[in-house]
Amino acid sequence: MLWLADECVTVSLVRELRSAGHDVLYIAEFAASLSDVEVMALAVREGRLLLTADKDFGELVFRRGQAVPGLILLRIDPENGPLVRARLLEAVDAFGHGLFGRYLVIDEVRFRSRTL
Repeated sequence: MLWLADECVTVSLVRELRSAGHDVLYIAEFAASLSDVEVMALAVREGRLLLTADKDFGELVFRRGQAVPGLILLRIDPENGPLVRARLLEAVDAFGHGLFGRYLVIDEVRFRSRTL
């Protein structure tokens, strides 16, 4: 699966996705100074799911009409890395390519999903 990981995503999570066979561009590795709008535009150009812990992206999508192929919002404390990784991989297993065209919030116990 194609991902664009925002700079607020931990490097360990990026490594986990990559080791699971996912193609991940990580903003922190090449363009840490991009604005949220620029990050979303990159996700659109590249056809990648945007993975973030920043709630501002939801605002851009739903209130300002910004397009994005898919938006996955992590709402688990990044200090709990094993749980974050486990829940994200559960979401990938549950939704697969259906993550495209979807806004998905991942927390410790549930997934909240909305069509974009």
